[in-house]
Amino acid sequence: MTKVIFMGTPQFSVPILAGLVQAGYEIAAVVTQPDRVVGRKQKLLYSPVKEYALQQNLTIYQPEKLTHSSELKTLIELKADLLITAAFGQFLPTKLLQSAQIAALNVHGSLLPRNRGGAPIQRAIMNGDSITGITIMYMVAQMDAGDIISQQSVPIADTDTAGSMFDKLSYVGRDLLLQTLPQVIAGTNQRQVQDESLVTITPNITPEEEQINISQPALKINRQVRGLNPDPGAYLWLNGVRTKVFQTTVADETTDLNPGQIVHKSKKQLAIAAGEHSVLYLEQIQPAGKSLMSIAAFLNGKGKDFYIGQQIIQK
Repeated sequence: MTKVIFMGTPQFSVPILAGLVQAGYEIAAVVTQPDRVVGRKQKLLYSPVKEYALQQNLTIYQPEKLTHSSELKTLIELKADLLITAAFGQFLPTKLLQSAQIAALNVHGSLLPRNRGGAPIQRAIMNGDSITGITIMYMVAQMDAGDIISQQSVPIADTDTAGSMFDKLSYVGRDLLLQTLPQVIAGTNQRQVQDESLVTITPNITPEEEQINISQPALKINRQVRGLNPDPGAYLWLNGVRTKVFQTTVADETTDLNPGQIVHKSKKQLAIAAGEHSVLYLEQIQPAGKSLMSIAAFLNGKGKDFYIGQQIIQK
């Protein structure tokens, strides 16, 4: 039986780990990020990978940082055949990579060498890419720079969010990994060196990137909203209230109103002027301290007195 150390953290990683378990690989250890305290009630939150690993009675390690940790020595001593990562969230020490008896592999959410880094799925949507995919690759000390073993492309629909693409890609990643592993174990797989001239970098999302600039074109705002849905969520200041925006529609019309002014308003619709004379419909929002709501529900309450031409979003 092939012995595997699996390293991953978010929901994206769970189907991949589950696929390995169901395929009969021996999971010697699961490594995931430490538990986090979240919210006003300071609730302790387990990662989705930990939740699944607990259900399967798998051995779990949660180092704050692998380098110089006591867990690192333990993991190296396992002498696993395969070290497999999928959105783990930490760099792996070279000593750990070298401890894999067969290979250290990563399931990456892009078609490398495009979109290396920590937010490939979010930024593919934010950048307006029409296609992304999964790469199974060898891990090296440099970020996402190892040789490519296999890839599969996945189209990005105009309605896709980061959440929907994470779901799609996690199952594609599971299936592609399970198809690829027998070749890797047998030593019959191909490997392709990445073309460094084609590399693009997708760093993690910064807090500054979460705020919507209403002076940007509606299409760009729509991509930002979709790329940050469901987490962390894009936001704007709607009539003075910090409001997260989770769904928008780009209108097929133009306006001469200033960005942030109301173009159309009805019981169920609210259209706002954006940059370059474009128009953006708000569909789903979450004002600070409130639950997620449709724009119709919002207009039935706080938005009843809005009027066309009103400046409700500051530039």
